[in-house]
Amino acid sequence: MVKKVKVLFTVALVFAVATFGANLSGSGFGLFADNAYADERFNPIGSNVFVEVAKNQNPAVVHVSHKGSKSKMRDGSGSRKENPFGFRGRDRQGGPNPFGNMPPRERRGPRSQGGMGSGFLIDEEGYILTNHHVVEGADEVTVGLDNKKEYDAKVIGADPKTDIALLKIEPKDGDPKNFPFLRMGNSDSLQVGEWVMAIGNPFGLDHTVTVGVVSAKGRNIGAGPYDEFIQTDASINPGNSGGPLLNIEGKVIGINTAIISGNTGGNVGIGFATPINVARKILNDLREKGSVTRGWLGVMVQEITPELASTFGLDDNDGALVGNVLPNSPASAGGIKRGDVIVKFDNSTVKEMTNLPKLVAGASPGSTVPVEVIRDGKNKQLNIKIAVLEEESVKTASLGKPLGVQTQDISPELAERLNLEDITGVLVSDVDPDSPAARSGIRRGDVILEINRKQVKNMRDYHTLAGKKGASDTLLMLVRRGGTSIYIAVK
Repeated sequence: MVKKVKVLFTVALVFAVATFGANLSGSGFGLFADNAYADERFNPIGSNVFVEVAKNQNPAVVHVSHKGSKSKMRDGSGSRKENPFGFRGRDRQGGPNPFGNMPPRERRGPRSQGGMGSGFLIDEEGYILTNHHVVEGADEVTVGLDNKKEYDAKVIGADPKTDIALLKIEPKDGDPKNFPFLRMGNSDSLQVGEWVMAIGNPFGLDHTVTVGVVSAKGRNIGAGPYDEFIQTDASINPGNSGGPLLNIEGKVIGINTAIISGNTGGNVGIGFATPINVARKILNDLREKGSVTRGWLGVMVQEITPELASTFGLDDNDGALVGNVLPNSPASAGGIKRGDVIVKFDNSTVKEMTNLPKLVAGASPGSTVPVEVIRDGKNKQLNIKIAVLEEESVKTASLGKPLGVQTQDISPELAERLNLEDITGVLVSDVDPDSPAARSGIRRGDVILEINRKQVKNMRDYHTLAGKKGASDTLLMLVRRGGTSIYIAVK
């Protein structure tokens, strides 16, 4: 009997070990596993997925280069040439600020310059998405494909606020009927930790492929009013700007735009891409009108700190605190008041102050949207008719002998932001350091009120009066600087 029990126990043990080994093998742990099978199981995305994505998507990625008398010192990197992709500067407290303002340009003026970057075809007709800064100021744009063919490209539209531009190329004789193109994914469904691939032309090295993961979403890096960047550790360098960030399905989920760079100007493992859904929302406007029409509410808002929340009797820090309501604005007409906390806009929750500009911009001008505010501790529903956001026009004065002054009209928002008394005059937004204006003492931030004792109300007046200057003439300008006005003679 004992012998029979021993035999049964031995059989059971062998069966158990065999089953356990099979389970380990099936899990890829390998006491009894085939090594090749174990390796495949250890790599859940498959050993050839990146190879396939690179092979299939590379033909639709393009090299973008440009030249022109108006071109800035750009290299397709998202920053000035001396600071590729850099965001150097100081914060408001004087500390280092990796997301601060860009440094001044090395040179300005109408000299011939060039730049380079990346882009990608989005349909078979030859439309291409890239960054606005890649083609900004360009007179001529050239696009190179993976097949080594080059095409003259036309800038169909551009949006500086999201740094997106739309180009178009035409097929040549002997080309296939349709261009290769990339399909767009859904950047809203992107997950932190997800594998991504960047393809572009870093430092002019065409069709370079790099791989990483999504490090974070919704990053605000101070690049513009609608920041919501995808952060990735996929290697992105100067020249990658405008190229696609792809998921492992080969779909575009972002447009590579910027990095934080080290002392060499190269990648240190932190890159940023504009979500492709941002481009989706403005694509029709760029294609049909060349620019983007956005909604306008007419409020100046600020973040709610714990101290402000306590003062206003709020339960949390959610929402956008209205610091000012611009006169004759939709907000003013709709009943929004200073001190209101906007917590919902068009049925979307305003979790943070930075959410509101994006929601307002996406609203259709002329439409009436519900806005929920907290006023004196009580929730109040308002209906606001959205107006068109008038973009601040920025034009460079073009004279017989250039003054080297870049000026712009003063919008109500700009006047509020710069603490200007009114919108009369033109704002000096930039000055060439080697120009007559700079030598005469004109500074960035000055407001030109008069030229030769005649009032300057806007850009039209400025061009009319400044355009009368001859080569040997002197312009007498009345300039508001800070809280005072001074006369400056510009030769």
